[in-house]
Amino acid sequence: MNTSAPAEDEFLVSQAQGGDMHALDVLIRRHQSRVFNLALRMMWRRDLAEDATQEILIKAVTHLGGFEGRSKFSTWLYRIAVNHLLNVRKSEMEEKAMTFTDMGASLEEVADAEPPDTRSTSVEAHLLLEEAKLGCITAMLMCLDRRQRLAFILGEVFGESGEAGAAALEVSPANFRQLLSRARHDLYQFMNDKCGLVNTANPCRCARKASGFVKKGWLDPAGLQFTKDRVSEMRAAAPAHLDELLGMDRRHAELYQSQPLLQGPDFAARLKDILAASSFSQK
Repeated sequence: MNTSAPAEDEFLVSQAQGGDMHALDVLIRRHQSRVFNLALRMMWRRDLAEDATQEILIKAVTHLGGFEGRSKFSTWLYRIAVNHLLNVRKSEMEEKAMTFTDMGASLEEVADAEPPDTRSTSVEAHLLLEEAKLGCITAMLMCLDRRQRLAFILGEVFGESGEAGAAALEVSPANFRQLLSRARHDLYQFMNDKCGLVNTANPCRCARKASGFVKKGWLDPAGLQFTKDRVSEMRAAAPAHLDELLGMDRRHAELYQSQPLLQGPDFAARLKDILAASSFSQK
């Protein structure tokens, strides 16, 4: 889930299971941003992703006593996150199911225009255009069904191994590869047909759509979702790619891998308050 060594996580888990609140705090801080980034790419809306992340981490903490070390802690935490995100009510995950056809029609409805005038805001022009790009390509993920979306985020964006991804989704490695292959194919087909970043023959350009996104309410200069508190590029944060990801045109995948890994809120601090009155802190 991050670059921390499994042995270090194992030590922290052992200490936390014994009631060491400092060890628990360190453990949560090591993994909270990846949980948040997974939720954000699943839900698109930052507020919903923050709520989901807190709920996922609470589930992990309250069930920590049941972790037996049969897998890496990060894999165990992924499984909790995946199960939660697969069971979130549809009304909370996405206002309505969206298909690639819907997405294409929505983009075509947004008229090309000059980039937004940022002189009246505190947002720099290049940051606003980056927000438009990241918001758009993240919205494209919403066109995948949830399991395909999870497989793509875990395998392609985060660079998790087929075994780790399969364990998180509780499927066989072969089924995980199939989900991932279908997700990649569907995204590539759409983006190669519509997105100017993937295929320069396409007319759609982020700079020309940003003003329209603002008018539609999809882009809020005062409430950035995908560019605030950026930490690093996902490409740098993710491990080596899976062998089965090679072969297809990589430009669309590289767009997702270059998305910023966001810090997100300090969930560990929030959990301290929640746990302060709980039986966990009395151990």
